[in-house]
Amino acid sequence: MEKVEFCKCSWVNEMKEKESNKQSYKIPTVHESDRSAKSGPYSASNLARMDIESNHSSPVLTDSTPINKSRLGIHSNLLPYAPSGGSLSPSKYINIPRKKPGKLDEVCANAWLDAMKSSSPPRKKLIKDGADTAYSSWMLKHPSALNSFEEIANLAKNKKIAMFLDYDGTLSPIVDDPDNALMSDDMRSTVSKVAKYFPTAIISGRSRDKVCELIGLTELYYAGSHGMDILGPIGKAVSNDHPNCTESTTDLQGKEDVNLFQPAREFIPMINEVFRTLVDNTKGIKGAKVENHKFCVSVHFRNVDEKSWQPIAQCVQDILDKYPRLRKTHGRKVLEVRPMIDWNKGKAVEFLLESLGLNNRDDVLPIYIGDDMSDEDAFKVLREGNRGYGILVSSRPKETNAVYSLKDPTEVMRFLNSLVTWKKLEEEGGGGGGCIVNNRRTI
Repeated sequence: MEKVEFCKCSWVNEMKEKESNKQSYKIPTVHESDRSAKSGPYSASNLARMDIESNHSSPVLTDSTPINKSRLGIHSNLLPYAPSGGSLSPSKYINIPRKKPGKLDEVCANAWLDAMKSSSPPRKKLIKDGADTAYSSWMLKHPSALNSFEEIANLAKNKKIAMFLDYDGTLSPIVDDPDNALMSDDMRSTVSKVAKYFPTAIISGRSRDKVCELIGLTELYYAGSHGMDILGPIGKAVSNDHPNCTESTTDLQGKEDVNLFQPAREFIPMINEVFRTLVDNTKGIKGAKVENHKFCVSVHFRNVDEKSWQPIAQCVQDILDKYPRLRKTHGRKVLEVRPMIDWNKGKAVEFLLESLGLNNRDDVLPIYIGDDMSDEDAFKVLREGNRGYGILVSSRPKETNAVYSLKDPTEVMRFLNSLVTWKKLEEEGGGGGGCIVNNRRTI
């Protein structure tokens, strides 16, 4: 891992770039180095690789190591597989020098505020103000997964699909109060059907316990805290030969033989301290909401008057000054404090694929659907590994490593139902040409 110079002033460039992207969207260009890549469905000519420095949820967590069967080198206990290679050291921290503790200077404070404003621009206003042209141009790069379903189905023919789903903004709508972000019964039924035909995992920024409770399906994998807390499906074989893999006797539904992988386990006491401190320090800020996701803490400012955003930024800065092994990220009107370890949603996807024996197989097609900046880690893993597709849920143009797009959770449900119908027809020998949308085949 390279030593990355990172300090408060480095956030200025990142956040200024985000603000610039909000004002005018620029279609990314293909890297010069990609133009000579080999042809194929995942080649640079078809899937233009893009930098996501401004939107990447983990700007300091990079891993250029070529992907191979034993890249992780860890013994998962979700399903047995033949281990090889070295052992993973989940406690390898990134050495990031920080400035001396103190208040945010004026430039950095303004940059924080710009980033907070641009993290969730008003979607309706963007559409009304004539962003149709930019969105149409963006859709040429990231076509609708519904309109491209026949293409996806053809690529998935005779392959095993592995499905990965974010929760907020993907399976449930984005709402002012995170506690009210509930998935519909129809969506729950759809996800259950998907899990019947494809191995399916939920990878959320929420705590694992919370997302398990919200979804309530025992046939899924659950990875909370951006992949730092992975719950294996019920009844799988157990192997406790890795220090961060443990067997739990019951889960939230009272089932036995649940298996956990927690690469940031040693940070739990620190995260609890940070949570209590942020709750106390934001008590006087009306509308602020602090959540403990076990391995990260979220500070929501969606319901906070914009005049009070700077004090929230200062509260988070104070935490980073006090706890140098933590870092901040930001999403849709939320600031998050996380452990500074080389682990994210992309690593969680790799771990689950390898655990299931599905990694680096030509007969497997992973698909990841998400709407958040943190999902970019997973999109990047699938794209750069030339082994799967990311689908971004967004109604406005964003720089992304996803290949396809869907506008909202309603379209996500339509796409998932189409996959289930396609799989049924394939198993019944009725597969072939045509596109399946809304459970109907079109030619």
